[in-house]
Amino acid sequence: MDLFDYMRENTKEKESPLASRLRPTTLEEVVGQEHIIGKGKLLYRAIKADKLSSIIFYGPPGTGKTTLAKVIANTTSAEFKQINATVAGKKDMEAVVKEAQNLQGMYGKKTILFVDEIHRFNKGQQDYLLPFVEDGTLILIGATTENPYFEVNGALISRSNIFELHPLSKEDIASLIDRAVTDQIKGMGSYHVVMDPGARDFLADISGGDARMALNAVELAVLTTERSSDGKIYLTLDVVSECVQRRVVRYDKTGDNHYDTISAFIKSMRGSDPDAAVFYLAKMLYAGEDIKFIARRIMICAAEDVGNADPMALTVAVSAAQAVERIGMPESQIILSQAASYVACAPKSNSAVNAISAAMECVKRTKTTVPAHLQDAHYGGHENLGHGIGYKYAHDYPNHYVEQQYLPDEIVDETFYVPSENGYEKTIRERFEKIKGKTY
Repeated sequence: MDLFDYMRENTKEKESPLASRLRPTTLEEVVGQEHIIGKGKLLYRAIKADKLSSIIFYGPPGTGKTTLAKVIANTTSAEFKQINATVAGKKDMEAVVKEAQNLQGMYGKKTILFVDEIHRFNKGQQDYLLPFVEDGTLILIGATTENPYFEVNGALISRSNIFELHPLSKEDIASLIDRAVTDQIKGMGSYHVVMDPGARDFLADISGGDARMALNAVELAVLTTERSSDGKIYLTLDVVSECVQRRVVRYDKTGDNHYDTISAFIKSMRGSDPDAAVFYLAKMLYAGEDIKFIARRIMICAAEDVGNADPMALTVAVSAAQAVERIGMPESQIILSQAASYVACAPKSNSAVNAISAAMECVKRTKTTVPAHLQDAHYGGHENLGHGIGYKYAHDYPNHYVEQQYLPDEIVDETFYVPSENGYEKTIRERFEKIKGKTY
């Protein structure tokens, strides 16, 4: 590197965004992702030993995919090359492959190719890399925000270790913010920033696990806030909220307002008011509530307040819970809105929760014995004990039903499940009245 290259790189470093300047160069500087880079974990050991095989980092924006690639670049003895799938073409890949082959042939040196946003490569581009990954010419590191099992060539997947990165915790983001405002070399420490604890907590919360978003907001706040008479820059809650263009919502996720809002959300679904349900959902999402927590509450409401009046409600709620874990924000707000509005609009019944509550009380107060004809008969000699004798197999009878005692003798006349007259439970009720002659 000559003098001009040095000056150019030095100027570029000083003028690069805060999020880029603070990017860790060693594993010890990385915040979060302990599940994959904690001491003793596979990736930690592989990086430390410089024994990497092809890997794919998968996770939401701002969780450290590129950061980990840069850490590897700083610790490996292999040649490190980087391309971005949004702009790179086949010629770029051919140049990397040719150089890698030369380095391997002449010096026995390995080449690591980092492909950012690898899901942007089409099938042909991914197929081009495959033989060079397979024969060891390239060690591939791919980064993607999309599920690699859907977006990346199956052959590349089978030759790679998949590491899923999770959104950073509020504590992780707060730690990075502290580093940003105090670091004299890479951060904003030379600006003499004083940040209100409330502003830091709000920013750590509202960033939704995205470190880049939080650091960009810090940088914007520092650069656009005038110094006070004492020469310091004070970052208040109002200043920070303006920089992220998010109004401060009075919503403490550990306080009364949290419980009031989630209570109103559930009661709105129970009360068949989709407008109110979606409003409280929006309030929670705006304030940075955990989407998995919201999804769990929708599932509970679907079982507790809808039940068999519309059995699809629980299916929709469970599907939504699985979807938000895979997709993340902001798209998950659509999924949660669909599930919450479905549950709110569904016919209601609390028969299932009443049934289990009554049955639990009965179990607590009554000692019972399983009727002999229902006891296990899958072993030799059961007939000597009278187990299973006289059991009637329901499928052998008309309508796959036969009258038979199932409850223990001690509670033979108890009724726990009483289907309502709403939705599908009305059908259940009518069927039971027909085949059992039972009235409720």
